[in-house]
Amino acid sequence: MASHTRARRTAVAVGLALLLPVGVAQAVPAGGGTEGARGIGDPYYPNYGNGGYDVDHYGIHVSYVPKTDRLAGRTKIRAHTTQELSRFNLDFVLPVKSVEVNHRKATFTQGKHELVVTPKTALPADKVMIVEVKYAGVPGKIRSEGIKPWIRTLDGVAAVGEPEIAAWWYPSNDHPRDKATYDVHVTVAKSLEVLGNGRLVSDKVRHGKRSWHWRELSPMAPYLAFFVVGQFDITRSKSDGLPVITAVAANGGSEGRYAARDLARTPKVIRFESRQFGAYPFYSMGGVAPAADFGFALENQTRPVYTRGFWSQGPNIYVVVHELAHQWYGDSVSVENWRDIWLNEGFASFAEWLWSEKHGDGTAKQLFRQYWNYYSGADDFWKVKIGDPGAHNEFNGAVYDRGAMTLQALRTRIGDDDFMTVLRDWAADRKYGNGSVPEFIELAETVSGEDLASFFDAWLYTAHRPAVTEENGFPPGFDPRSSARVAVPASWATIQHTHAVLNRLERK
Repeated sequence: MASHTRARRTAVAVGLALLLPVGVAQAVPAGGGTEGARGIGDPYYPNYGNGGYDVDHYGIHVSYVPKTDRLAGRTKIRAHTTQELSRFNLDFVLPVKSVEVNHRKATFTQGKHELVVTPKTALPADKVMIVEVKYAGVPGKIRSEGIKPWIRTLDGVAAVGEPEIAAWWYPSNDHPRDKATYDVHVTVAKSLEVLGNGRLVSDKVRHGKRSWHWRELSPMAPYLAFFVVGQFDITRSKSDGLPVITAVAANGGSEGRYAARDLARTPKVIRFESRQFGAYPFYSMGGVAPAADFGFALENQTRPVYTRGFWSQGPNIYVVVHELAHQWYGDSVSVENWRDIWLNEGFASFAEWLWSEKHGDGTAKQLFRQYWNYYSGADDFWKVKIGDPGAHNEFNGAVYDRGAMTLQALRTRIGDDDFMTVLRDWAADRKYGNGSVPEFIELAETVSGEDLASFFDAWLYTAHRPAVTEENGFPPGFDPRSSARVAVPASWATIQHTHAVLNRLERK
């Protein structure tokens, strides 16, 4: 899914931190000279990410006090330079106390979103650099370029957001193209729990404080790193040898009870999606439902975070299906640029249709018809070109619903076998890397042996309803005038509620 808050490796062995998997994109070099570019080159957000280096591992240590919302931290970044660097940027908004580069003090300046670092001496290209930043501040008070993603809960905080959240708690090269591994240490009062990505290494009590250490050794985009603080009922188990940790805020009432039951089905959903999309790409799994209704869920790597409102009307396995599908489409394979967001949200939404189909709640064909009828007069919906929706419009409802319709239409156009091969090959070939919409189109054409240019133009890049033709993936005999007396899939109401929650908040 997606946050709606925008107006929006250290590895076990040091050697591991030096390895980058095949397919992980590198940061774009600076435009000239020896200063790293202040942006990675995303056409929607030119200043997101940075140039001149690529991060291998983040070692993050923070302490947090819910009552005052004060966060103090120390982050050590292991990176390698991709050019000679006399100066480089990090994306960060909290007040910085000091910066060291390769264990020597560096000078720095701070803008609204950028930490600009000047090392003592220029750094040569293709070398490891170690950057350590110390900082402290109150994240909830900071608005940067109109953005304020920090979420305070009834008993703590949820550092969760998309595409922005990292800069509010650790300095980073904040773009999905620059993935890294993580060790995250969060210290809180001993009565509180902390959830994070990956595997729990330890939680130790000392001097009335508890320090939680979470480790994620699969490459991860910066916005997917998270921590949540509060009082939780935590359930631990194993599935196919992998640790499963789910957590629901204590005293969550009926919403909490429904959430706990659905999150307990996480291993079942993962097994189902593995049969559809290929092997699960990570080494742990779970989910978190904090004590807050913040209006979205986010596919945080290995452990999505869900607002409680998804369960306001009862059980809701569909939001779990959606967020866990993102482990393949969004987390393992991430967008090349933010305009490629259909590759995340359309795919996760379509996973809900597959679950419905396989569990007797309504076929994907029925859901396609239902959505076609539902949006029959919604001109604003069809005006969104979901293959390139525009900056600050990445999480428009059309990206989800028209996105899922596009995939079902593709399935009809090229057939089940080729369609599922496309989905699996996309996930396998770009595991831990990135991908763009044009690259997906090329894959679909290669697998199917068909020219699909006009098909994708109609569904992704045209600001009106696609023509009802077999070339556009409509089944033979599809009557666009027939909107009545069509059986409503049992999954329809729950999926609609899920997407209404996902899309109810406007980005600030």
